[in-house]
Amino acid sequence: MALVAVDLRSSGLTSAVIGMSGKILQRETSGIANLQGKKVSDLIQNQITKLLGNFELKPLQLRSVGISVPGIYFSKSGTVWSPNIPGWESYPLKHDMSCFMEQNIRIKIASNRTCDILGEKWLGEAKRTKNAIYLSIGNGIGAGILVDGKILHGFDDGAGAVGWLTMESKISKEYSQNGFFEFQASAKGILNSLKKVLQKNKDYTGSLRNKSEEELSITDVFIAYDKDDQIARTVLKNCIKYWGMASANLISLFNPEIIIFGGSVFGPAKRFLDEIKAEAEKWAQPIFMKQVKFVKSKLGSDAALFGAGHLAMKRY
Repeated sequence: MALVAVDLRSSGLTSAVIGMSGKILQRETSGIANLQGKKVSDLIQNQITKLLGNFELKPLQLRSVGISVPGIYFSKSGTVWSPNIPGWESYPLKHDMSCFMEQNIRIKIASNRTCDILGEKWLGEAKRTKNAIYLSIGNGIGAGILVDGKILHGFDDGAGAVGWLTMESKISKEYSQNGFFEFQASAKGILNSLKKVLQKNKDYTGSLRNKSEEELSITDVFIAYDKDDQIARTVLKNCIKYWGMASANLISLFNPEIIIFGGSVFGPAKRFLDEIKAEAEKWAQPIFMKQVKFVKSKLGSDAALFGAGHLAMKRY
């Protein structure tokens, strides 16, 4: 037997056929730029159909599909809230997948933070622990939380929406869509901060002035950081502070054995793990802090893909 795993991100779509041992047998990737609403769902269905068709005459049986989605998947209604995908404020994804269920193919859907920690539990850094947190820092911020061997989901599947963590008392309308932590320290947050710092420092003439605000990327920020650019250092040091404070809050709440850092920012930000841990030590419950390890994701950008595969294999 094998499984079909689907990982939808605001940046693109990846699907794969995965064997029961975790071996990827076939992979498909597509961008989703300029797609919204039902067209994103259609792309998911097309990739699943293609993979099922490719294995139709082979001895492997593909009878189960796991789908990882950004934002929140509401299991009671079968809808997805994903603010980074236009038209997915309450999208009926489970209804769209009924065409596969009519073919006796099992469909399992979960938020990508759930799939991130599931993937690491199956094949990654959390394999040998029952208490772990996967902190994903990409265009959004979320946390997959494993406590006593169980994934936390919450009353309405919202557990781990840590982009709304706050580290200051002053409120701003800027935080209303994605939350304080995500606005400040996600991939988009890095660029938010950069633009504000550039506006305040009119005399700055470094490399980050060579592009328009629309052209700047986090890659530019990390390249400038490596060249000792003071604006880049100011922006990333601020993120390190927030990543450390958020880690401290999670440590004090859940007493994990390990915090796994993933998402597109980790990546290039893996070099900061020691500094993030040092910041967390200022704030976290001291006994718990001494017990926890800070590590980079072993599965990288495939964590949620493998988690979706494991979701198809077994319900947590």
